[in-house]
Amino acid sequence: MTPIATGLIGYGTAGAVFHAPLIAAAIGLRLAGIASSRTDQIAAEFPESRIFARPQDLIADPDIGLVVIATPNDTHASLAREALEAGKHVVVDKPFTLDAAEADALIALAERKGCTLSVFQNRRWDNDFLTVRRLVEDGRLGEVVYYEAHFDRFRPEIKHGWRETPAAGSGLLYDLGAHLIDQALQLFGLPDDVTADVQRQRAAAQTDDYFHIVLRYGHRRAVLHASTLVREPGPRFLVHGDGGSFSKYGIDGQEAALREGRRPGGDQWGLDDPAQFGQFTDIDGTRQTIDTLPGRYTAFYDGVAKALHEGIPPPVLAREARDVIRVIEAAQASSHEGRTMRLV
Repeated sequence: MTPIATGLIGYGTAGAVFHAPLIAAAIGLRLAGIASSRTDQIAAEFPESRIFARPQDLIADPDIGLVVIATPNDTHASLAREALEAGKHVVVDKPFTLDAAEADALIALAERKGCTLSVFQNRRWDNDFLTVRRLVEDGRLGEVVYYEAHFDRFRPEIKHGWRETPAAGSGLLYDLGAHLIDQALQLFGLPDDVTADVQRQRAAAQTDDYFHIVLRYGHRRAVLHASTLVREPGPRFLVHGDGGSFSKYGIDGQEAALREGRRPGGDQWGLDDPAQFGQFTDIDGTRQTIDTLPGRYTAFYDGVAKALHEGIPPPVLAREARDVIRVIEAAQASSHEGRTMRLV
């Protein structure tokens, strides 16, 4: 199997910490080129990769078969469009686009061009979410009536960078919200309606740094919450069903490992601290520790490579990522108008 030459556009946090190491580790892909001005960093970290001065130069290279877009959110749609028009397969970092109309246009273009289009929703492979998903899908919790997922941090100071600068696609909802929404949709599908409160809570914040979203599925509720001013986090996941309850503290360590410069893979990759294993309580009140499944960020690009080599769907479908954007748009409208937004 000849590895597919892959070009990465962008070498900020998303490109350098997540995409480049995971592409390099993938079976069936080769990190052939990177478009960025950070030439010294790229040369030191991936000397075998060609450096392109402009995204357009990378897209035009005939050897590149897959283009990965890891740039600021407001450039995702335009760069994806250029790459698809050039006949390249495309992976876009989350969030897919800024609105659902842009997403639909890209999906239609990919279909016309016969190209694969996918979105990097890597937190489907967080160890804690994989564990929750297994418990939900194997019926151990019974019928789930309440699901709560948190992404809370304590960052009272404003960080420099585009994510906290007023611009289209910046802020916490497009960032962590895209992850929490995608996870909920993977478990339960699109909700009936969305009620949300999206705010700026830090004194110097210029973009949203807090959200609380309630997704309604008949009598089931899914609550998605994120804040930058939580010094003592509660449960990461809390799930109640008529068969029992599950709670899980702590957070998957794959991001921290990547930020430390560790390369993904190996027997120890994605393992949870046993002290943070979740607790399942059955209908009789008996508590049991549930071993956390290993996290597998490598599954995304391994799945992309398999899709391209075998002609099968990618691990994240573009229309699934489009639905995430639909919920983000509904959450924005709900918070702005102070009312519940019907979705389906």
